[in-house]
Amino acid sequence: MGIAENILKLKSELAEGVTLVAVSKTKPNDDILAAYEVGQRVFGENKVQELATKYEQLPKDIEWHFIGHLQTNKVKYIASFVDLIHGVDSLKLLKTIDKEGAKANRTINCLLQFHIAEEETKFGLDLNEAKEILGSDEFVSMKNVQVCGVMGMATYTDDEAQIRKEFRQLKNIFNQIKAEFFGENDSFSEISMGMSGDYQLAVQEGSTMVRVGSFIFGQRYYQA
Repeated sequence: MGIAENILKLKSELAEGVTLVAVSKTKPNDDILAAYEVGQRVFGENKVQELATKYEQLPKDIEWHFIGHLQTNKVKYIASFVDLIHGVDSLKLLKTIDKEGAKANRTINCLLQFHIAEEETKFGLDLNEAKEILGSDEFVSMKNVQVCGVMGMATYTDDEAQIRKEFRQLKNIFNQIKAEFFGENDSFSEISMGMSGDYQLAVQEGSTMVRVGSFIFGQRYYQA
């Protein structure tokens, strides 16, 4: 099947209210346009330079999500246009996003990234660290950042029970943070979890946003 068919199949499977982020990192513009032609508008990139280049070259109604680990010194290159930053894992990064949002005269939407996997390689906060950030005077005074929800990646494993447990943990974190810090705030509503291998489990466990790449575009080939 081609890219267009893969997109349409995925969208027919996803529950209403679940956003499909087509992970287009390393993929050429033609592949993105093939998805665009059948109505896909949300794309995810994990390299700042590649994202900035694609933003310049592709239709302006695309909603660009940054899904990689974002370094503070790179925020300025995407602050003027990025729709959602998925992987915020420190107060320092939030402060930088707020500062660059102010310069660009816009509010930048962010998700807090949590470490839910049993792997050491993945970035992310724990619940106490997140509460410390959200309860800080520095966060409360930010005017150009909007925290819209949470994000996390499950362990890369075939153990379905473990994956479900980790997704459930992220849903519980979302519920606790919502209750404590965003009770009256409808914009805190996103749970970004689930990728090509586990998005169906993620949706069953409460995901509102799945990040799917290889299922749509085929396998990636990284240059050495």
